[in-house]
Amino acid sequence: MTIMNPFCLKLIIQTIFLTLLVLQADLVCSKEVVKCIQSERHALLQFKAGLTDEYGMLSSWTTADCCEWYGIGCSNLTGHVLKLDLHGDYNYYNDNDGNKFYIMGDIHKSLMELQQLQYLNLNRNNFRGSHVPGFFGSLRNLRYLDLSYCGFGGQIPIQFESLYHLKYLKISGNDLDGLIPQLGNLSNLQFLDLSRNLLEGSIPSQLGNLSNLQFLDLLGNSFNGKIPSQLGKLTNLQELHFGGYSLSSLTIDNGDHNGGLLLKLRELELISCGLSDHFIHSLSKSKFNFSTSLSILDLSSNNFASSLIFQWVSNISPNLVRLDLSNNHMVDFPSNHFSYRLPRLRELRLSSNMFTSFMILQSLSNISSNLVKLDLSLNFLEAPPSNVYGLVMKSLEVLDLSENRLKGGVFKFFMNVCTIQSLGLSQNNLTEDLQSIIHNLSGGCVRNSLQVLDLGWNGITGGLPDLSAFTSLKTLDLTLNQLSGKILEGSSLPFQLENLSIKSNSLEGGIPKSFWMNACKLKSLDMSNNRFSGELQVTIHHLSICARYSLQQLDLSGNQINGTLPDLSIFSSLEIFDISENRLNGKIFEDIRFPTTLRTLSMDSNSLSGVISDFHFSGMSMLEELSLSSNSLAMRFPQNWVPPFQLDTIGLRSCKLGPTFPNWIQTQKHIQNLDISNAGISDNVPEWFWAKLSLKECRSINISNNNLKGLIPNLQVKNYCSILSLSSNEFEGPIPPFLKGSTLIDLSKNKFSDSLPFLCTNGIDSMLGQFDLSNNQLSGRVPDCWNNFKALVYLDLSHNNFLGKIPTSMGSLVELQALLLRNNSLTEEIPFSLMNCRKLVMLDLRENRLEGPVPYWIGSKLKELQVLSLKSNHFFGSLPFKLCYLQNIQLFDFSLNNLSGGIPKCIKNFTSMTQKASSQGFTDHYFIASQGTVYYRRDYQLNAFLMWKGVEQFFNNNGLLLLKSIDLSSNHFSHEIPPEIATLVQLVSLNLSRNNLTGKIPSNIGKLTSLDFLDLSQNKLLGSIPSSLSKIDRIGVLDLSHNQLSGEIPTSTQLQSFNASSYEDNLDLCGAPLVKLCAEDGPPHEPNGKIQDDEDLLLNRGFYISLTFGFIIGFWGVFGSILIKRSWRHAYFKFLNNLVDNIYVKCRWWLKD
Repeated sequence: MTIMNPFCLKLIIQTIFLTLLVLQADLVCSKEVVKCIQSERHALLQFKAGLTDEYGMLSSWTTADCCEWYGIGCSNLTGHVLKLDLHGDYNYYNDNDGNKFYIMGDIHKSLMELQQLQYLNLNRNNFRGSHVPGFFGSLRNLRYLDLSYCGFGGQIPIQFESLYHLKYLKISGNDLDGLIPQLGNLSNLQFLDLSRNLLEGSIPSQLGNLSNLQFLDLLGNSFNGKIPSQLGKLTNLQELHFGGYSLSSLTIDNGDHNGGLLLKLRELELISCGLSDHFIHSLSKSKFNFSTSLSILDLSSNNFASSLIFQWVSNISPNLVRLDLSNNHMVDFPSNHFSYRLPRLRELRLSSNMFTSFMILQSLSNISSNLVKLDLSLNFLEAPPSNVYGLVMKSLEVLDLSENRLKGGVFKFFMNVCTIQSLGLSQNNLTEDLQSIIHNLSGGCVRNSLQVLDLGWNGITGGLPDLSAFTSLKTLDLTLNQLSGKILEGSSLPFQLENLSIKSNSLEGGIPKSFWMNACKLKSLDMSNNRFSGELQVTIHHLSICARYSLQQLDLSGNQINGTLPDLSIFSSLEIFDISENRLNGKIFEDIRFPTTLRTLSMDSNSLSGVISDFHFSGMSMLEELSLSSNSLAMRFPQNWVPPFQLDTIGLRSCKLGPTFPNWIQTQKHIQNLDISNAGISDNVPEWFWAKLSLKECRSINISNNNLKGLIPNLQVKNYCSILSLSSNEFEGPIPPFLKGSTLIDLSKNKFSDSLPFLCTNGIDSMLGQFDLSNNQLSGRVPDCWNNFKALVYLDLSHNNFLGKIPTSMGSLVELQALLLRNNSLTEEIPFSLMNCRKLVMLDLRENRLEGPVPYWIGSKLKELQVLSLKSNHFFGSLPFKLCYLQNIQLFDFSLNNLSGGIPKCIKNFTSMTQKASSQGFTDHYFIASQGTVYYRRDYQLNAFLMWKGVEQFFNNNGLLLLKSIDLSSNHFSHEIPPEIATLVQLVSLNLSRNNLTGKIPSNIGKLTSLDFLDLSQNKLLGSIPSSLSKIDRIGVLDLSHNQLSGEIPTSTQLQSFNASSYEDNLDLCGAPLVKLCAEDGPPHEPNGKIQDDEDLLLNRGFYISLTFGFIIGFWGVFGSILIKRSWRHAYFKFLNNLVDNIYVKCRWWLKD
């Protein structure tokens, strides 16, 4: 029997064993293996339940194995969750910044179950208003913790002191306040970022115990005191960042602690610490040592003024690569700059200082021969002397000289700097011809190196020349200059050009084909706000020859381009197309296609027509902005259409969307701006639409000027939409309180009948700045709960049926600038509390039943007033002299009241009526609104009704800018018209009609050369018409009728052009255009009124003389004779006795009867 070789037997046994192992592995793998620990899975699901996941970040958290979920990492050995990474892209500083991926809500304590967790990253999610969970301190195995930019408030939990294994801690960009807890026990910590919070107190010295720390950032807090010298013991520290707006008291501690050497420090920031030149001296004496390895130093936004800072920098760190001294107060560069050497310096930032000499460029070239980037923007640099030539900086690539005072002749200094790639000269005083600039730059080697040339915001003139000489140019910006004329045939662009902006100039005509021949790499083209013309189809065709694959952005808005819309799908990379505000016409054909890559499509304000259907948008999944407003387009989509895109901006104003409400808008989940006003919609608004107001991205919704009906439901959601315009519809019923979240609400021209729920519901913090409820059906008393609206700037309750007195609580609106209560039935006096509204620019209370004297405090307290209208009320008494304090007044209307007395002479103090209208004027009314942490300017318009040329007309901002008016008509004013009124030389309208004014028209009235409307009718004015009136050549309406004027109407083309009715019912007035002629033999140019006055004077004088003589002769003729002749005397007294006896007898008989 043959015995098997032992080696072979051993090999067979091993083979069988391995085969069994493989079979067992296959058996195991054939079954589903779940390595997730169930208790931890359950904890994660509880965590998920407390969150709002609008963007589907946690959509995979449904399967059995939690280790396969998004953001989860598990141990391959134990199955424990080791990693939880759910970082988002939420912009904490701007809620509306296109955030597309984040979670929000509450962090559930179930995460405590994850005791093996080592990595936790929740940065850039929305936990606004929450506190950092203290139970994170129980996750003792954490090595990495990032909670930055989440909106957390409160304090840093003291439980963090127990995270002994932690190496990375970042909680920057929140609203954390209070003191820094004791973190000195975290001996393994290598990275600590607490920047951009609200932390206060002193910087803890125990941070010096973090011996392994490599990165420390405490920038942007509210610390005070001194930098502890214990930080000098952080020998492994590589980056140190201090600074913030509240750090002006920060100094270096000169204590007795043994400071170490920061030998590894590579980057040091001391930004906005209030450091001055004294800092340099204190630092040299302190025991705070800097490393010679320091390569990046940032001392920006401090108060350094002298050149000592350069000497100090060159001494303490000669190896600097980047130095930032921007936003300080330095004026001159050191004269002994040759002794300051920073041989490795590559980047130097000196922007926002006070340098004036252009020769600083030559000085800086001696500090470092390796300088690559130099920023001298926002200084006061002026043009160099004419005898200085050329700039010698052999390695310079980026030079920023924008926002200085440079003028022409500067370009010759750069023409031979052969290394310059980027040259910024925007916002200077350059006025040269562009052809000359191009000639100077192209004459040297810079034409071969230059890649970016920014000449925007200057006064450069001339046309657009040929640019093909710049062989490397990629970006050219000529925005906002004074370029004009046509682009000449034969002109072309550089071969390498990628970005061209010539917007906001005066270029005109068509664009020649040659201009585009080299544009094969063109990515962005902005030619907006010029006068280009020609057909769009031709321009698109020429542009597509070379740039059809490269072009990404095309902006031709604000020109005079005509023609029909061509097919744009040939541009395979186009993302932005803007042809708005041109002269396009014709139909958009059914087969027109747009590029599927488009993100922005803007064609508003043209004359396009036709039907837009779902076919036009097929495949456009990337579209974010659609603006087709102010065309004659009809939008026809299937009732159940689901668009392929998610829009954030929808502009379909004046397009035909109705009559039913467009349901496809329901599918848009991230709307920021929606305008479907004047869209022919006659329908009830569905409830899902109002829910859109709760979208945190929502900025503006305008559905005005439709025929929308019904009630607005009172949803239990928060309104995040900043601007809400529902005007000119048929909404009715009460105004729901949830709308309070807006900063601008326009509900005018509807049928709302109850404002009380909106105005008087507590518990909702209102940031409302502009509120228009005019032209509704509101009645009863004005609600007296305006204390809830502290931010209100503009309030219009006009044209309603309010009655009773103006509520006292309106005086709490201390930010109010415009108050319009006209055309109601308000009664009683104007409340004293309104004197607290000292920012009022407009107060319109006309057409009510207000009474009492005009409050004196209107003039002394409301000194910012520009428009004051109390027309058609029941005010009485005289005008308070303190109204003359209104130096800014432009519209002053007290007509149709019961006012009396004289017109104050101090009216000459209406200073604004003596000055020409400002370029801003009424258009410069605004308030600062906020949404989240974002602050922005919100403009508003003033409006007023004025009696203009006999007809009451409506004026808004632009019209009011030109009007300066005084209307005191239909009162009981008496006395003379004060001649001081003639000092208001910019007055456009003056109406003093229907009063009891007497005396003569002021002889200097001709100084009112801006008058267009003058009505002095129906008074008691007398005398002649002043000849100076004929000098007002702008006057369009004149009414002097129904007075007692006399004499000849002064001769002038203007005064004779008016109808005779302008002078009627003045009996002694004569001359054209009246039929009554003046006496030809009278003294030349002597008004008849004077003769009449003289005749009256003679008559009166003769009468009194004759009366005196008659009395003397009659009296002494009778009584003299009686005294002299006795018989006459006896006869006279006998006559008197008989007369008395007869009277006595008759009285007795009368009493007896």
